[in-house]
Amino acid sequence: MTLHGAPPSVVRAAIQRGDPLPGTRGFAGEVDGLLVRDVLGRYPLFIDGEAWAFDPTELDDPRSFPAGHVRSREGMERWGSLPEPSLAEPSDGVEAVRSALERAFSTVDTDGLAIAFSGGLDSALLAAVFDVPLYVVGFPDSHDVEAARHGADLLDADLTVVEATHADLERAVPEIVAATGRTNAMDVQIALPLYLVAERVAADGFDRLALGQGADELFGGYAKVAKAPEDPRVESDTVRGATREVIETLPDQLERDVLTVRAAGVEPVAPLLHDAVVEAALGLPGELLVEGETRKVALREAAWRWLPEELATREKKAVQYGSLVARELDRLARQAGFKRRMDDHVTQYVESLSR
Repeated sequence: MTLHGAPPSVVRAAIQRGDPLPGTRGFAGEVDGLLVRDVLGRYPLFIDGEAWAFDPTELDDPRSFPAGHVRSREGMERWGSLPEPSLAEPSDGVEAVRSALERAFSTVDTDGLAIAFSGGLDSALLAAVFDVPLYVVGFPDSHDVEAARHGADLLDADLTVVEATHADLERAVPEIVAATGRTNAMDVQIALPLYLVAERVAADGFDRLALGQGADELFGGYAKVAKAPEDPRVESDTVRGATREVIETLPDQLERDVLTVRAAGVEPVAPLLHDAVVEAALGLPGELLVEGETRKVALREAAWRWLPEELATREKKAVQYGSLVARELDRLARQAGFKRRMDDHVTQYVESLSR
């Protein structure tokens, strides 16, 4: 296959019109002799001179093909970028998100599908809509395992707990590094839970894994966004501007996550990154992103269509912390002699496992 994610006719029309959100969950590949990647980089694509591949391990010196660009015989150019829609009224904004979610959910085929479930809002929304098995990964007594068990009970859904071990981390780290080309601690800590749950899903006979990717970026889920402009990690002086900043980091994050899940043997599915959801999120005013201590306001209100209030309002921890993977990888690094006083000791440990 030379094009992933959408029919050639859709991609061809999108390029011709400069339409960045033509109704897909992303695309990448070759169409009519053009190499193209969607504006959010939802499908990884790599180049090495004139050669290209979806898997960087197939190239000698791969580099990421930039999101929202097209390459022809004449060279590389941007074909589309994220729009800046007008601000929606609060009541209209929530309804727009709800309608976009319905559209996105209607495009998902549940055959061979499982869900990575942490018990938080994003994965609970998927679990409430799709009647498929749920999987959670974590060390014993981790936040994510306990939250997932409670959430699955509320939804009356089947849950499989994948109990992580130190041996799992030591085995998986080199495989993640080989698949993604990344050794920095944060990337590997995030990728590890994804890899371990995807590996189990594949072993159980499923070929696709639904993830709640994109919700935090699109809907104001990060503390640094909620604290704009005081937080130095964002440049914008508004919540809406800070949200746009983190949305623009998605291509790099999604490349890591997609390559990780594929390396474990399944294909990721990200319903919350459907073009319709992205477009609805981009039009939200700041008060529908963050209000007081509440983040992802519009998504939570829209989710009441499917979720009990307890799940619609639940906060979550980042997967590397909620699963305790970050803590235990740090523990392994120190046991191997990589002390915290050393510069970036976990990254050094990861590199030692990957030689």
